[in-house]
Amino acid sequence: MAADVHRTIDAVWRIESAKVIAGLARMVRDVGVAEEMAQDALVVALEKWPETGIPENPGAWLMATAKNRAIDLLRHRQLVERKHDELGHEIESLRGDTVPDIEAALDDPVGDELLGLIFTACHPVLSTEARVALTLRLLGGLTTDEIARAFLTPEATIAQRIVRAKRALTEAHVPFEVPRGAGLAARLESVLEVVYLIFNEGYAATAGDDWMRPALCEDALRLGRILAELAPMEPEVHGLVALMEIQASRSNARVGTSGEPVLLLDQDRSRWNHVLVRRGLDALARAESLGGALGRYALQAAIAACHARARTAEETDWRRIANLYAVLGQLMPSPVVELNRAVAVSMQEGPAAGLAIVDSLRGEKSLAAYHLLPSVRGDLLEKLDRFDEARAEFARAAELTRNARERALLRARAAACAEAARQLDVN
Repeated sequence: MAADVHRTIDAVWRIESAKVIAGLARMVRDVGVAEEMAQDALVVALEKWPETGIPENPGAWLMATAKNRAIDLLRHRQLVERKHDELGHEIESLRGDTVPDIEAALDDPVGDELLGLIFTACHPVLSTEARVALTLRLLGGLTTDEIARAFLTPEATIAQRIVRAKRALTEAHVPFEVPRGAGLAARLESVLEVVYLIFNEGYAATAGDDWMRPALCEDALRLGRILAELAPMEPEVHGLVALMEIQASRSNARVGTSGEPVLLLDQDRSRWNHVLVRRGLDALARAESLGGALGRYALQAAIAACHARARTAEETDWRRIANLYAVLGQLMPSPVVELNRAVAVSMQEGPAAGLAIVDSLRGEKSLAAYHLLPSVRGDLLEKLDRFDEARAEFARAAELTRNARERALLRARAAACAEAARQLDVN
């Protein structure tokens, strides 16, 4: 029975912790202190709920318990700073004179508070790594150990990042607020980048033994959906949600029975989650309906939508995909985008056309250690029956990747090319 209660508390915490921390951060103006108070409320729940049972509204219970701690802190600040009038008014406005007022306050919408927490955790004053760790901790409800295991980073390193991030926010006096005007666009880009990075690490793990980490995809999707509800008029928010929904729809088909990667053109499309596909296409339509040129996430979602709409790999509109990559390349020039365009061009015009683009990228310093460059080149060379060259490219790609599943796939393709070259010599 106690084990069931603790599992329930863990589930409640993952769902409600971000709201509780957001509400506290608005009161105390310090994300670190807010998290500590929320954790204190969790400890009280762990002590009391096994005896008293789960409250009817566990989120409100946690919020009330934590807010009482916050009010005590504000009273202490009142005494220390001798600002009786100012803080006394703030405390009474938060607490109210009667219990019904407190309960009414707990029912207030938390949209602005959650949005404020997202923008605070993703503030540009922090490094990208720190933003990712802090976002997963505060908004994803993940423990330090879970974040460390997800990114194959020592737990102590993640703990230091989180501590330093909270300290940096405090020392920089970062306001707990949703920026307005030009500041909103600049900060929103940072927020979307963090959610995008979390999703990508889950969708195609950069290292380790697993091809995917679905839990990270789910966390990123949850954050994206929250953003879409809180910022409904921002097209790039809907663009990112569309991209993640459509990509996530392929998760079941991307991994074989033994955990091996299954590439897009080889996937059983009946295993795609068509509910997620529909949600993604709806989100893309929303982004497009808000007007203006599509941004980087909406363009990528439009590319993903081309695959989602094709009932078979052969029906894929590669011309449109190549054109979308060209537009994306103009918006954010990148050799990685050009490499993706090369794949689309090869499917549309043939492997030789794609190889010409890939070869033009071989001198790019930023791609020197990027395993997908030799991987794509090997694929195109194999299609041109240049098996010895293809084998060398796949072997090179296998050396560069840090993902064990992908390495095994690339080595298998290198071996297949070696055998094809041998057969060609024999004949």
